Amino acid sequence: MAKIAPSILAADFARLGEDVSDICSRGADYIHIDVMDGHFVPNISFGAAVMKSLRGIATVPFDVHLMIENPDKYLEEFITDNTEYITVHYEACDDLAATVRHIKEAGAKAGVSIKPGTDPSVLDEHLKDIDMVLVMSVEPGFGGQKFMDNSVPKIEYLKAKREEKGLDYMIEVDGGVGASNAYIVKDAGVDIIVAGSAVFKAEDRTQAINKIVEN
Repeated sequence: MAKIAPSILAADFARLGEDVSDICSRGADYIHIDVMDGHFVPNISFGAAVMKSLRGIATVPFDVHLMIENPDKYLEEFITDNTEYITVHYEACDDLAATVRHIKEAGAKAGVSIKPGTDPSVLDEHLKDIDMVLVMSVEPGFGGQKFMDNSVPKIEYLKAKREEKGLDYMIEVDGGVGASNAYIVKDAGVDIIVAGSAVFKAEDRTQAINKIVEN
């Protein structure tokens, strides 16, 4: 069964604490924190202060996705007792190996994300050091986009590489995944599904989560 990381990008920011508390009580495995800087992606979301405001409210770990330029400058700001993963983009790192080491030295597990146009083979030499690979199934920067089918062979590739090399990194997918298509990415080998609107906008959030993880 896959795990689920609801993205607070789809939450009601006027009642963010209540929304996060509610999601945690309904079966979320992680809280996905989408950080956008308006440079690496054409949108701005929020920074570390908003994430830190959820400490003591979230009862599950933070899964922090940095869609930002120069992520090394800001990594420490996102380290809290709640932070399990910090994910940076392959496309945003001048020295990915050094950034992965930096994340681990700061006290979090290291994730690396690839955009829809990036081939997963670019990560081959880094897979032994990565704790999670995040496959973007939409163009990063906006919520509510349609799932891109070209993410499926990427997931399959990463699963095959994991088995071939005897590694244990997690495979996560983010973008356009809901109850109707979750089975596609799970069959391909995904371990963690990021879901935004499919969970936060659902009439019955418990049912929405259950359908995504169990379908």
